[in-house]
Amino acid sequence: MAEPRSGQITVTIAGTAVRGTNVPGREFVIKAMAGNTGVVYVGNDGSDDVASTTGFPLAEGEAVPVFVNNLNDLWFDSAENGDKVAWIKYN
Repeated sequence: MAEPRSGQITVTIAGTAVRGTNVPGREFVIKAMAGNTGVVYVGNDGSDDVASTTGFPLAEGEAVPVFVNNLNDLWFDSAENGDKVAWIKYN
């Protein structure tokens, strides 16, 4: 099975962070999906979590490049239930 190069992550319950998918890599782009109703927060607060007070905020349609060893180094949270991010691996 080929390693995934793109995907989506859904925050089912706002305020409950979701860990990124297990995908080794160095450079990813994370984008808040069109249709999101709130802000999505991306990051890792050092204790394998993220929240509105510790994450990098992304409004609907905004994107950010990230450099990590694995997508699962990042956590995702949102202000609204069911909001999503899309990701793509560049290397």
